[in-house]
Amino acid sequence: MPKPDEDRRKALYDAEARLSWVLAGLAGLIGAAAFMHTAGYFVTFMTGNTERAVLGYFHSESDMAIAATLLLVSFLSGVVVASWCRRHYWSGHPHGPTLLTTASLATASTVDIWLFHAFDTDKIDFIPILFVAFGVGALNTSFVKDDEVSIPLSYVTGTLVKMAQGFERHISGGTYADWLGYFLLYLAFSLGALLGGLFSLVVAGWAMLITATVVCLIVTCYTYLHLDLHGPPTET
Repeated sequence: MPKPDEDRRKALYDAEARLSWVLAGLAGLIGAAAFMHTAGYFVTFMTGNTERAVLGYFHSESDMAIAATLLLVSFLSGVVVASWCRRHYWSGHPHGPTLLTTASLATASTVDIWLFHAFDTDKIDFIPILFVAFGVGALNTSFVKDDEVSIPLSYVTGTLVKMAQGFERHISGGTYADWLGYFLLYLAFSLGALLGGLFSLVVAGWAMLITATVVCLIVTCYTYLHLDLHGPPTET
């Protein structure tokens, strides 16, 4: 029988791990698209939004505090809606949340272009960003075990904490498997953010949302293919 350490090493590169890298990269790209062409709104960094929502009033930035609060509500709504859909319609299907994220990005693009005449500016309006935050919240429900998210795709702080703990376990006699999985997830998110930043240098704000939508659609097709080849992730 395989040893536990061998199982852990294999899990670092299995189909579910590869899918998590792709989706983490997508989260990073979406976050960059929103951040680079707005007044600096966070759609992946809910810790930052929470602090802005609380502390904005202390710096006479009530508008930013309200915006941060609305982003939090939108993100949480995405998690709730995607979780409800997963329970009733998408049980064990990783493509469900990505499909909802694609729809959210497409809606954001439509709202930005047709309601706010985004062709006249390089900036993305705040209302479309609420739809983006909703989509990122939904995306974070892609991996669930025991009704809890097992791989939080945009929760970088938690990933770094677990990675650092893995470093300590490796130093204390463990193996690279204690931290490599978290490092690869973090790296995928960072590369996605880098790709989004590079896109933002050559793509206008309104087109950036469309670009993110197209990329998300491609990833959604990948998750369908992943499901066909490997079956749904195991939920225990």
